[in-house]
Amino acid sequence: MNKNWKPSSWRSKPITQAPNYRNKDKLKEVEQALRSFPPLVFAGEARRLKQDLSRVANGEAFLLQGGDCAESFREFHPNNIRDTFKVLLQMAVVLTFGAGRPVVKVGRLAGQFAKPRSSETESIDGEELPSYRGDII
Repeated sequence: MNKNWKPSSWRSKPITQAPNYRNKDKLKEVEQALRSFPPLVFAGEARRLKQDLSRVANGEAFLLQGGDCAESFREFHPNNIRDTFKVLLQMAVVLTFGAGRPVVKVGRLAGQFAKPRSSETESIDGEELPSYRGDII
């Protein structure tokens, strides 16, 4: 990782598919609230994943990543999460048996509430509308 990295480093990078937040004060308020929350992933978990992915890169393990391409708040429910994990675990058992090596399981969950778009607007039936960027936006 770059030694000069910090949580705000992304602000210096070109952003081509981000929404235009018109209310900058509200954006700052939300960012501040997010900073106050505990991490979603702890450092030890990130280190373990890095080690596991290294084993995948070396051909010592198989990577299985699964989850929805787009998520809605309405469908984000413990039952759906459980079902996704169940399918991933079932697939991992088959892959472990078939490949004869461990399977690194990565869930793609709660990260697809926002979708990048290359255009601020889209035309639907001749009407210009803001591009849908997901439930979170």
